[in-house]
Amino acid sequence: MVMKIRKITSLTAGLSFVLMVLTSVILYIVPQGRVAYWADWRLWGLTKTEWGNIHINLGLLFLIALFLHLYFNWKPITSYLKDKTRKMKVFTPNFNAALVITLAFTLGTYFLIPPFNWVITLGDQIKDHGAQKYGEPPYGHAELSSLKTFAQKMNMDLDRSLQLLEKAGYAAEDGEVTLAALAQRYGIPPQQIFLAMKNAVKTTPQENAALGSIPDSPPPGSGNLTLADFCARYNLNMKQVVRELKLQAIGASEAQTLKEIAANKGIGPMDLFETLKGIAKRM
Repeated sequence: MVMKIRKITSLTAGLSFVLMVLTSVILYIVPQGRVAYWADWRLWGLTKTEWGNIHINLGLLFLIALFLHLYFNWKPITSYLKDKTRKMKVFTPNFNAALVITLAFTLGTYFLIPPFNWVITLGDQIKDHGAQKYGEPPYGHAELSSLKTFAQKMNMDLDRSLQLLEKAGYAAEDGEVTLAALAQRYGIPPQQIFLAMKNAVKTTPQENAALGSIPDSPPPGSGNLTLADFCARYNLNMKQVVRELKLQAIGASEAQTLKEIAANKGIGPMDLFETLKGIAKRM
Protein backbone atom coordinates (compact mmCIF):
# COMPACT_ATOMS: atom_id res chain seq x y z
CA MET A 1 0.00 0.00 0.00
CA VAL A 2 2.82 2.40 0.96
CA MET A 3 4.64 1.55 -2.28
CA LYS A 4 1.48 2.30 -4.25
CA ILE A 5 1.11 5.72 -2.55
CA ARG A 6 4.78 6.48 -3.24
CA LYS A 7 4.29 5.73 -6.94
CA ILE A 8 1.13 7.85 -7.12
CA THR A 9 2.94 10.69 -5.32
CA SER A 10 5.91 10.59 -7.69
CA LEU A 11 3.68 10.46 -10.78
CA THR A 12 1.50 13.31 -9.46
CA ALA A 13 4.58 15.43 -8.80
CA GLY A 14 5.86 14.71 -12.31
CA LEU A 15 2.56 15.47 -14.06
CA SER A 16 1.89 18.63 -12.08
CA PHE A 17 5.45 19.80 -12.78
CA VAL A 18 5.03 19.32 -16.55
CA LEU A 19 1.72 21.19 -16.53
CA MET A 20 3.22 23.95 -14.37
CA VAL A 21 5.96 24.40 -16.97
CA LEU A 22 3.26 24.74 -19.63
CA THR A 23 1.23 27.30 -17.66
CA SER A 24 4.42 29.18 -16.75
CA VAL A 25 5.31 29.55 -20.43
CA ILE A 26 1.79 30.73 -21.23
CA LEU A 27 1.80 33.30 -18.43
CA TYR A 28 5.26 34.40 -19.60
CA ILE A 29 4.01 35.26 -23.10
CA VAL A 30 0.50 36.49 -22.25
CA PRO A 31 0.00 40.27 -22.80
CA GLN A 32 -0.16 42.59 -19.82
CA GLY A 33 -3.39 42.30 -17.84
CA ARG A 34 -4.77 45.64 -19.04
CA VAL A 35 -4.31 44.49 -22.66
CA ALA A 36 -5.51 40.92 -22.13
CA TYR A 37 -8.73 42.01 -20.42
CA TRP A 38 -9.38 44.81 -22.93
CA ALA A 39 -8.96 42.54 -25.97
CA ASP A 40 -10.44 39.45 -24.24
CA TRP A 41 -7.21 37.54 -24.94
CA ARG A 42 -7.61 33.75 -24.90
CA LEU A 43 -5.46 30.73 -25.60
CA TRP A 44 -7.19 27.41 -26.24
CA GLY A 45 -10.37 29.09 -25.04
CA LEU A 46 -8.98 30.13 -21.65
CA THR A 47 -8.48 33.71 -20.45
CA LYS A 48 -5.43 35.11 -18.67
CA THR A 49 -7.26 34.84 -15.34
CA GLU A 50 -8.22 31.21 -15.96
CA TRP A 51 -4.64 30.27 -16.90
CA GLY A 52 -3.44 32.04 -13.75
CA ASN A 53 -5.92 30.15 -11.57
CA ILE A 54 -4.87 26.82 -13.08
CA HIS A 55 -1.20 27.69 -12.51
CA ILE A 56 -1.81 28.51 -8.84
CA ASN A 57 -3.64 25.28 -8.06
CA LEU A 58 -1.15 23.19 -10.04
CA GLY A 59 1.56 24.82 -7.94
CA LEU A 60 -0.30 23.85 -4.77
CA LEU A 61 -0.69 20.26 -6.02
CA PHE A 62 3.01 20.12 -6.90
CA LEU A 63 4.00 21.37 -3.42
CA ILE A 64 1.79 18.78 -1.70
CA ALA A 65 3.19 16.00 -3.89
CA LEU A 66 6.73 17.29 -3.30
CA PHE A 67 6.33 17.26 0.48
CA LEU A 68 4.95 13.71 0.32
CA HIS A 69 7.83 12.73 -1.95
CA LEU A 70 10.29 14.14 0.60
CA TYR A 71 8.52 12.22 3.36
CA PHE A 72 8.67 8.89 1.54
CA ASN A 73 12.26 9.43 0.42
CA TRP A 74 13.68 11.09 3.50
CA LYS A 75 16.48 8.57 4.05
CA PRO A 76 17.93 8.81 0.53
CA ILE A 77 17.71 12.61 0.69
CA THR A 78 19.47 12.84 4.06
CA SER A 79 22.20 10.59 2.67
CA TYR A 80 23.11 13.42 0.31
CA LEU A 81 23.94 15.52 3.39
CA LYS A 82 26.41 13.06 4.90
CA ASP A 83 30.16 13.20 4.52
CA LYS A 84 32.50 10.25 3.89
CA THR A 85 32.31 9.24 7.56
CA ARG A 86 28.51 9.03 7.23
CA LYS A 87 28.00 11.94 9.63
CA MET A 88 25.28 14.46 8.96
CA LYS A 89 26.70 17.63 7.45
CA VAL A 90 24.52 20.25 5.82
CA PHE A 91 27.20 22.10 3.88
CA THR A 92 28.48 19.18 1.83
CA PRO A 93 30.11 19.86 -1.56
CA ASN A 94 26.88 18.84 -3.30
CA PHE A 95 24.76 21.09 -1.11
CA ASN A 96 27.19 23.99 -1.56
CA ALA A 97 27.05 23.61 -5.34
CA ALA A 98 23.24 23.61 -5.28
CA LEU A 99 23.25 26.65 -2.99
CA VAL A 100 25.64 28.59 -5.25
CA ILE A 101 23.53 27.83 -8.34
CA THR A 102 20.33 28.92 -6.58
CA LEU A 103 21.89 32.12 -5.24
CA ALA A 104 23.35 32.92 -8.66
CA PHE A 105 19.92 32.74 -10.29
CA THR A 106 18.27 34.69 -7.45
CA LEU A 107 20.83 37.50 -7.18
CA GLY A 108 21.47 37.61 -10.91
CA THR A 109 17.77 38.21 -11.51
CA TYR A 110 17.49 40.76 -8.68
CA PHE A 111 20.41 42.83 -10.01
CA LEU A 112 19.41 42.18 -13.65
CA ILE A 113 22.81 40.77 -14.58
CA PRO A 114 23.26 39.04 -17.97
CA PRO A 115 22.20 36.43 -18.90
CA PHE A 116 19.42 36.51 -16.28
CA ASN A 117 18.10 39.90 -17.41
CA TRP A 118 17.80 38.53 -20.97
CA VAL A 119 14.88 36.38 -19.87
CA ILE A 120 13.14 39.39 -18.31
CA THR A 121 13.84 41.59 -21.33
CA LEU A 122 12.53 38.96 -23.73
CA GLY A 123 9.34 38.67 -21.68
CA ASP A 124 8.86 42.44 -21.80
CA GLN A 125 9.39 42.46 -25.57
CA ILE A 126 6.82 39.70 -26.04
CA LYS A 127 4.31 41.57 -23.89
CA ASP A 128 4.99 44.84 -25.75
CA HIS A 129 4.39 43.04 -29.04
CA GLY A 130 1.10 41.75 -27.61
CA ALA A 131 0.10 45.30 -26.66
CA GLN A 132 0.82 46.47 -30.21
CA LYS A 133 -1.09 43.56 -31.72
CA TYR A 134 -4.19 43.68 -29.52
CA GLY A 135 -4.27 47.39 -28.63
CA GLU A 136 -4.14 49.29 -25.35
CA PRO A 137 -7.20 50.37 -23.37
CA PRO A 138 -7.66 54.16 -23.02
CA TYR A 139 -6.95 53.78 -19.29
CA GLY A 140 -6.40 50.98 -16.79
CA HIS A 141 -9.34 48.56 -16.44
CA ALA A 142 -11.49 50.66 -18.75
CA GLU A 143 -13.61 47.54 -19.33
CA LEU A 144 -14.89 47.78 -15.75
CA SER A 145 -16.29 51.28 -16.28
CA SER A 146 -19.97 51.84 -16.94
CA LEU A 147 -20.84 53.25 -20.34
CA LYS A 148 -21.74 56.51 -18.62
CA THR A 149 -18.37 56.80 -16.85
CA PHE A 150 -16.48 55.68 -19.93
CA ALA A 151 -18.25 58.27 -22.08
CA GLN A 152 -17.40 61.02 -19.58
CA LYS A 153 -13.73 60.03 -19.45
CA MET A 154 -13.48 59.77 -23.25
CA ASN A 155 -15.46 63.01 -23.88
CA MET A 156 -18.23 61.12 -25.66
CA ASP A 157 -21.91 61.91 -25.89
CA LEU A 158 -23.67 59.14 -23.97
CA ASP A 159 -26.93 59.21 -25.95
CA ARG A 160 -25.01 59.12 -29.23
CA SER A 161 -22.88 56.27 -27.87
CA LEU A 162 -25.98 54.22 -27.03
CA GLN A 163 -27.38 54.86 -30.52
CA LEU A 164 -24.15 53.73 -32.17
CA LEU A 165 -24.03 50.60 -30.03
CA GLU A 166 -27.60 49.72 -30.93
CA LYS A 167 -26.84 50.29 -34.62
CA ALA A 168 -23.83 47.96 -34.35
CA GLY A 169 -25.99 45.27 -32.74
CA TYR A 170 -24.76 45.78 -29.18
CA ALA A 171 -27.83 47.41 -27.64
CA ALA A 172 -27.54 48.51 -24.01
CA GLU A 173 -30.53 49.31 -21.83
CA ASP A 174 -28.83 52.32 -20.22
CA GLY A 175 -25.47 53.85 -19.39
CA GLU A 176 -25.04 51.95 -16.14
CA VAL A 177 -23.97 48.66 -17.75
CA THR A 178 -20.20 48.15 -17.86
CA LEU A 179 -18.24 47.58 -21.04
CA ALA A 180 -17.16 44.16 -19.75
CA ALA A 181 -20.73 43.07 -19.03
CA LEU A 182 -21.98 44.30 -22.39
CA ALA A 183 -19.09 42.61 -24.19
CA GLN A 184 -19.75 39.35 -22.37
CA ARG A 185 -23.42 39.54 -23.31
CA TYR A 186 -22.57 39.66 -27.01
CA GLY A 187 -19.49 37.44 -26.89
CA ILE A 188 -17.02 40.10 -28.02
CA PRO A 189 -13.99 41.87 -26.49
CA PRO A 190 -14.63 45.12 -24.55
CA GLN A 191 -12.40 46.74 -27.16
CA GLN A 192 -15.10 46.08 -29.76
CA ILE A 193 -17.64 48.01 -27.69
CA PHE A 194 -15.29 51.00 -27.68
CA LEU A 195 -14.73 50.80 -31.44
CA ALA A 196 -18.49 50.73 -32.03
CA MET A 197 -19.07 53.92 -30.05
CA LYS A 198 -15.87 55.87 -30.73
CA ASN A 199 -17.56 58.17 -33.26
CA ALA A 200 -19.61 59.61 -30.41
CA VAL A 201 -16.68 61.84 -29.40
CA LYS A 202 -17.86 65.42 -29.04
CA THR A 203 -16.61 67.58 -31.88
CA THR A 204 -17.46 71.21 -31.14
CA PRO A 205 -14.42 73.53 -31.12
CA GLN A 206 -14.83 74.15 -27.39
CA GLU A 207 -14.98 70.45 -26.64
CA ASN A 208 -12.00 69.73 -28.89
CA ALA A 209 -10.05 72.33 -26.93
CA ALA A 210 -11.06 70.57 -23.73
CA LEU A 211 -9.50 67.41 -25.08
CA GLY A 212 -6.18 69.22 -25.04
CA SER A 213 -4.90 68.62 -28.57
CA ILE A 214 -1.12 69.08 -28.79
CA PRO A 215 -0.19 72.58 -30.04
CA ASP A 216 2.33 73.19 -32.82
CA SER A 217 4.85 74.65 -30.38
CA PRO A 218 5.41 73.58 -26.78
CA PRO A 219 3.87 75.98 -24.24
CA PRO A 220 6.29 77.57 -21.74
CA GLY A 221 7.28 75.16 -19.00
CA SER A 222 6.52 72.01 -21.01
CA GLY A 223 10.02 70.67 -20.42
CA ASN A 224 9.36 70.55 -16.68
CA LEU A 225 6.27 68.39 -17.13
CA THR A 226 6.63 64.74 -16.23
CA LEU A 227 5.67 62.32 -18.97
CA ALA A 228 2.63 61.33 -16.88
CA ASP A 229 1.50 64.98 -16.65
CA PHE A 230 2.13 65.54 -20.36
CA CYS A 231 0.02 62.51 -21.32
CA ALA A 232 -2.76 63.55 -18.94
CA ARG A 233 -2.78 67.11 -20.31
CA TYR A 234 -3.08 65.96 -23.92
CA ASN A 235 -5.28 62.92 -23.33
CA LEU A 236 -2.65 60.37 -24.41
CA ASN A 237 -2.32 56.75 -23.37
CA MET A 238 0.88 56.84 -21.33
CA LYS A 239 1.67 53.13 -21.63
CA GLN A 240 1.42 53.33 -25.39
CA VAL A 241 3.54 56.51 -25.49
CA VAL A 242 6.28 54.83 -23.43
CA ARG A 243 6.22 51.84 -25.74
CA GLU A 244 6.36 54.00 -28.87
CA LEU A 245 9.30 55.95 -27.43
CA LYS A 246 11.05 52.68 -26.66
CA LEU A 247 10.67 51.62 -30.29
CA GLN A 248 12.57 54.79 -31.20
CA ALA A 249 15.32 53.94 -28.69
CA ILE A 250 14.14 56.60 -26.24
CA GLY A 251 13.96 55.34 -22.70
CA ALA A 252 11.31 57.03 -20.58
CA SER A 253 9.32 56.58 -17.41
CA GLU A 254 6.21 58.36 -16.23
CA ALA A 255 8.06 60.16 -13.41
CA GLN A 256 10.74 61.67 -15.68
CA THR A 257 10.37 65.20 -17.02
CA LEU A 258 10.56 65.86 -20.75
CA LYS A 259 13.87 67.63 -20.16
CA GLU A 260 15.32 64.59 -18.41
CA ILE A 261 14.11 62.20 -21.12
CA ALA A 262 15.59 64.40 -23.86
CA ALA A 263 18.90 64.82 -22.00
CA ASN A 264 19.26 61.07 -21.44
CA LYS A 265 18.76 60.49 -25.16
CA GLY A 266 21.09 63.33 -26.12
CA ILE A 267 18.47 65.31 -28.03
CA GLY A 268 16.82 68.68 -27.51
CA PRO A 269 13.46 69.08 -25.74
CA MET A 270 11.98 70.44 -28.98
CA ASP A 271 13.00 67.26 -30.83
CA LEU A 272 11.33 65.18 -28.13
CA PHE A 273 8.21 67.34 -28.34
CA GLU A 274 8.03 66.76 -32.09
CA THR A 275 8.47 63.02 -31.52
CA LEU A 276 5.60 63.02 -29.06
CA LYS A 277 3.45 64.93 -31.53
CA GLY A 278 4.14 62.28 -34.14
CA ILE A 279 3.24 59.52 -31.70
CA ALA A 280 -0.01 61.32 -30.78
CA LYS A 281 -1.03 61.56 -34.45
CA ARG A 282 -0.66 57.77 -34.83
CA MET A 283 -2.70 56.96 -31.73
